[in-house]
Amino acid sequence: MVQKNMGRRSFLCKAGGAAALPYLVPASALGLDGAVAPSNRIVMAGIGLGRRGGGVFRGWVLPEKDVQFVAICDVWKERRDRIKNWTDAHYGNKDCKTYIDLREMLARKDIDAVHIATGDRWHAPASIMAMRAGKDVYCEKPSTMTVREGQALVATSRKYKRVFQGGMQRLSEPNFIVCNELLRLGRLGEVKKVYAHLYFGTPLYLQRKWLPAQQQPPREVLDWDAWLGPCPWRPFNRQYLTHWVKHYDFGTSIIGDWCSHTYAQCHDAVGMEATSPVFYPAMHAVEPNGMSLRFANGVEMIAEQRGWRGTCGVRYVGSEGWVSCADGYTRPDVSRPSLLSDYNKILADYCARTGYTTQNHMRQFLNSVKSRGKTVANAVLTHRSMSSTHCANIAQWLGRDMHWDPEKEQFINDPEANRMLARAQRPGWQIV
Repeated sequence: MVQKNMGRRSFLCKAGGAAALPYLVPASALGLDGAVAPSNRIVMAGIGLGRRGGGVFRGWVLPEKDVQFVAICDVWKERRDRIKNWTDAHYGNKDCKTYIDLREMLARKDIDAVHIATGDRWHAPASIMAMRAGKDVYCEKPSTMTVREGQALVATSRKYKRVFQGGMQRLSEPNFIVCNELLRLGRLGEVKKVYAHLYFGTPLYLQRKWLPAQQQPPREVLDWDAWLGPCPWRPFNRQYLTHWVKHYDFGTSIIGDWCSHTYAQCHDAVGMEATSPVFYPAMHAVEPNGMSLRFANGVEMIAEQRGWRGTCGVRYVGSEGWVSCADGYTRPDVSRPSLLSDYNKILADYCARTGYTTQNHMRQFLNSVKSRGKTVANAVLTHRSMSSTHCANIAQWLGRDMHWDPEKEQFINDPEANRMLARAQRPGWQIV
């Protein structure tokens, strides 16, 4: 029997003697020839890796030599089979295990971290379940559906000492880092307005009606009960599978869907990682363009649909200059070229100060898994920036201006709005 705490190398030495190692163990198993020794690898699994998750998996997970991907859980057979096939082809074996029930997969003791890319309704529950099971978590955005889920996410991360990274990947991209650094370093002077790109794709006012029942697939093909998860039950309809973002029980509207990225960038830039705005206006429109949230220090965070050449942009306006960036920019736009004269030094100094990397967002997460250091999109920043989207949604849905207490995390003198800080969860799937 192998002792529980005995490493692979120790076991082999005891079993065969040090002199026999070159004949029994390939160089790759010992970390030679450029390979990573098993004791230094992060054993990883995935939950719900569809279109977005599959892209991150193939581009940011499989290529990492210090990651061993071993399992996929998905309620859709075609998706779990696809991930297994990609994994097995990459490693040249048939070892990737498939699961329908994430609880069964999370019970495995050998898994260190999970990548979660389910629909929004499952992000927080799956993250919390994984951290309770001792796993570190990389979760796609939006990481929560409600303020209460965010509170539970932070509490769980702290209690179980788990590393959490929200999937707001632009926080790890060079151009966006430089934008935030220019603000933090005071190069823009006093900044009172920051702008967050709002792309009008998902509706603001989500559907609450049920679609008509259709023939439900067998559980092996699609586990409908698990697909719904903590959300209120309704009969199967295939439209939910591709258009769930339009429904209240499954989505967070245009604000949560898009500003989960751009609000996080703004929160990070203005030093508001651990708080949220105190004022939320009602726009009385189907497109909340120009919605201005106000922090306690007077800084306004304004959602705008226009003004960028690309998506997920931010723009910071100060007394001595401005900077703007979005996807696809070669370099940020600036009010004067001198702001970017030391672009590379800004990045180098940022990495030296924080210990973060500009390789990619997943790599930054993996580094934190090893170091046990804080991620750039940690649970606190994720929760507080998502609280901004949830509170903004509630102000629009109820159609009135609202004031927020960021210490108590509740609306001031508005019981109806405070009841919307959580959503109903089905018995059997309750997490918070």
